Amino acid sequence: MGLLDFLFGNKTKKIQDFVERDAVILDVRSKGEYESGAIPGSKHIPLQQVGNNISEIKKWNKPVITCCASGMRSGSAAAILKSNGIEAMNGGGWSSLYQKL
Repeated sequence: MGLLDFLFGNKTKKIQDFVERDAVILDVRSKGEYESGAIPGSKHIPLQQVGNNISEIKKWNKPVITCCASGMRSGSAAAILKSNGIEAMNGGGWSSLYQKL
């Protein structure tokens, strides 16, 4: 186990755990970014609208892996979801997350 795994946990293992439990991939980039390329089957709600869509996200009744371009916005989105009782994790940048799926 490397130092980063020790400090932050093994993200790949956590992603696999979420995927095995039928997690929803939530892309929080802008509409234009999402339309220029995204993980197939992912759902799209821009970060600014995540808070307004909590009841809809709760209806999914599944864990959520957030993603964006670099991991900054998805980190904010995951925090918003967690603070509203939704099991969520920051998957980071969508292209690197896609490679881990």
